[in-house]
Amino acid sequence: FVLSLLCGRIADIQTWEHGTCFLFVNYTGLCVCVFQVGDRDDSNLYISMKLKAAAEIGINANHVRLPKTATEDEVLRRIVEVNENPEVHGLIVQLPLDSINPMDTEKVTNAVAPEKDVDGLTSINAGKLSRGDLQDCFIPCTPKGCMKLISQTGTSVAGKNAVVIGRSKIVGAPMHDLLLWSHATVTTCHSKTTDLAAQVGRADILVVGAGKAEMVKGEWLKEGAVVIDCGINHIPDNSKDNGMRVVGDVHYPSAKEKAGFITPVPGGVGPMTVAMLMENTVQSAKRFLKTYQPGKWNISYTKLKPQKPQPSDTAIAHSFTPKTIGRLAREVGLFSEEVEHYGTTRAKVRLEALNRLKTQPDGKYLVVTGITPTPLGEGTTTTTLGLAQALGAHLHVNSFACVRQPSQGSNFGVKGGAVGGGYSQVIPMEEVSLHLTSDTQAVMAASSLVVDTINARVLSESTQSDKVIKNNIIFLSGSVASEMMAVLALSTSLGDMTRRLARMVVAYSRKGKPVTTEDLVCVGVLATLMRDAVKPSLMQTMEGTPVFVHTCPLSDIAQGNSSILADQIALKLVGPEGFVVTEAEGGAELGMEKFFDIKCRSSGLHPDVVVMVATVHGLKIHGGGPAVTAGSAMPKEYSAENLTLLENGCSHLKRQLENARAFGLPVIVAINTFSTDTDAELGLVCEQAKLAGALEAVPCSHWAEGGAGAVALGQAVQRAAEIPHQMNFLYDLEMPIDDKIRAIAKSMYGAGDVELLPQAQQKVALFSKQGLGNLPICMAKTHLSLSHDPERKGVPTGFTLPIRDIHANLGAGFLYPLVGTVSTGAVTHL
Repeated sequence: FVLSLLCGRIADIQTWEHGTCFLFVNYTGLCVCVFQVGDRDDSNLYISMKLKAAAEIGINANHVRLPKTATEDEVLRRIVEVNENPEVHGLIVQLPLDSINPMDTEKVTNAVAPEKDVDGLTSINAGKLSRGDLQDCFIPCTPKGCMKLISQTGTSVAGKNAVVIGRSKIVGAPMHDLLLWSHATVTTCHSKTTDLAAQVGRADILVVGAGKAEMVKGEWLKEGAVVIDCGINHIPDNSKDNGMRVVGDVHYPSAKEKAGFITPVPGGVGPMTVAMLMENTVQSAKRFLKTYQPGKWNISYTKLKPQKPQPSDTAIAHSFTPKTIGRLAREVGLFSEEVEHYGTTRAKVRLEALNRLKTQPDGKYLVVTGITPTPLGEGTTTTTLGLAQALGAHLHVNSFACVRQPSQGSNFGVKGGAVGGGYSQVIPMEEVSLHLTSDTQAVMAASSLVVDTINARVLSESTQSDKVIKNNIIFLSGSVASEMMAVLALSTSLGDMTRRLARMVVAYSRKGKPVTTEDLVCVGVLATLMRDAVKPSLMQTMEGTPVFVHTCPLSDIAQGNSSILADQIALKLVGPEGFVVTEAEGGAELGMEKFFDIKCRSSGLHPDVVVMVATVHGLKIHGGGPAVTAGSAMPKEYSAENLTLLENGCSHLKRQLENARAFGLPVIVAINTFSTDTDAELGLVCEQAKLAGALEAVPCSHWAEGGAGAVALGQAVQRAAEIPHQMNFLYDLEMPIDDKIRAIAKSMYGAGDVELLPQAQQKVALFSKQGLGNLPICMAKTHLSLSHDPERKGVPTGFTLPIRDIHANLGAGFLYPLVGTVSTGAVTHL
């Protein structure tokens, strides 16, 4: 009987007294969830009927049962989980709620999402029904079933006198509304109604749901009336095994002699109610599918209206009001329980989201790098955000950006391009530039704890006998905070982070023995301090594109990439047709090389496309233009057309393209344009980039126009992502340490050779003996030149790269050679 109602195809209608027969089809893929608290026998009976009906027609039915000890908060949390699950189309809360704890039934009922309220009991659906919005709400199943039964008699409701006995929210009140909006003249009666028999006698249509056994007598009825009996009552009957029988609110033996049509009890309204429940579930699924596109987010984007002349980054950021972070989280498919709010525009994403999405295929993976940075700025972060906006808001594919958090510095972390600029920014800019979600503070606290623990250990051992102190700690191993940030960025889970923290070498004994945090018995405290920092921070761009802002290891002394966990979660959320745009800080020879050889080795993720960012004025600097300092006015040589200087600088772009192509991926050049760039200059860079092996070269104006200015770049990236490719690593981990260093220096920097100074030679021998020779290499080198000299621009070649020392970051899982005079933080002797 159920499927005929859903399909509108009735095979054969018998009299109601003898039941109804219908056609059956299958609805595989639909899902309804029945939610129960406690273990009442009557509730179990009703639920079994619903589950059976769903199973017979192929609707998946989940029965969620909470114990009698469940609290109201537990019930509400579980309802929210079902609300947010797109695979569930209907949610039924079985009443009454059988709990030993206080329960606000109205609150629990209204917690059901209106679009999944297939029982039609929420205040929103009831309100829509009362005002006549029948096409935009769910109608309670019993009244809806009653209307179906009335329609099957052939009786037209319009103009008839209808009487409803009972005013409950489940039957009486919605029944009144349905009859009224079907143009009947409706009278609602109840226990206080005087002369009830007279009211019933005027009814062409009578619906009874008072809960009083056989209260309506046959002689009260109007001849030929349509009678719908919704009552279920138990009265004594010695002929029954249990001594009881079920009757309705109408005295059936006498009423059937006078009524034109009457529903029996049991077997009348009950089965039809279940049928309507299934119909509502199908209706819910149909409504969902009207807006649902497989793999596509239902996300809203902000339409930008760029101003000219362009205001400051701060003024632009303050001119937009971001959507709430809870809304953004829902739009990208995160559940409420997976999001920890930090105010209204920031949130941490719990790692449980990754576990839930583990079977979801990954999206396309893009890494944005650039030419060697210059003081005028190349804009890799701005390009990362602009490209993500172009893909999402303008090309309508799921798109996520992953960037590093600005490092705290002398300007309190406010670093302009560190969070984008112009119309391609992360907002609110103050929140992302300052404390954000306190990850940096957690790392600093953990680092201070290690230092304090070592100080306390040294002080304690210094008071002991000579026999005891012969192995005591005498100095720190280096920058603990830097390695902890690297650990945070490379961890793939909370457990992985804890294991990495445990193997960090933080000091050495008098005999030169390494001392780890595990030796200091402080790993548990460190993991506790950083347990929230391991969760990526969710924010948004100016156009409402989602962004993960997480971790800030510096490319000159660490790997220079945002976190693995941010990339992993984003790749799952965008789905197989979406794109994740992640940034590798610094030039391609530094941040990008570490991205592939360190980060990708740890994550197991392989990118699909490399985007190389270049600017005309940056290439002019590399072409031999005059020196310039950060923050100073742009010299005229860079603002005026100079094709000779630019062509010289394109040799640097060619070198960086060779570096990018060494990893086997297609490379797109993004020319971050400025108002001073001429068509001839842009044409020259595009031509030189293609000659050097770039798949495409695209001028972009995302700083001035937001995502609209990077649409051509987004389209180029989409094309490139379809090209078959095989990612390569630069070196094999089994190579000797010095050979790996030499491979990087020659392949990425253009060095003629490397020189390992005595200290570095000793470390190579030591680490090889300790079994650390198979770790990847993280070169600690200036990010301002391909060489070790920050003043040497362009393409220096044939130089010897000096390696003065090598340290082991065992927690992060790499060796880092110190190149030239680069500093990673002073070694503190105790």
